[in-house]
Amino acid sequence: MIIVQVKEGENIERALKKFKRKFEKTGIVKELRSRQAFQKPSVVNRKKMMKAIYVQQLRSVEE
Repeated sequence: MIIVQVKEGENIERALKKFKRKFEKTGIVKELRSRQAFQKPSVVNRKKMMKAIYVQQLRSVEE
């Protein structure tokens, strides 16, 4: 459960922004999207490898 402390006289938009920030940090939406469709472990591993290769190439170009 996400609890947002609202100060006296604080704008409702500001409180909503705090809530959205906390909600995004929890990763609930990301979790829901990943659970919508099953991915085989081999596909997940392949995506991780491709991402790692991409990041490594970016770092080598930086140097």
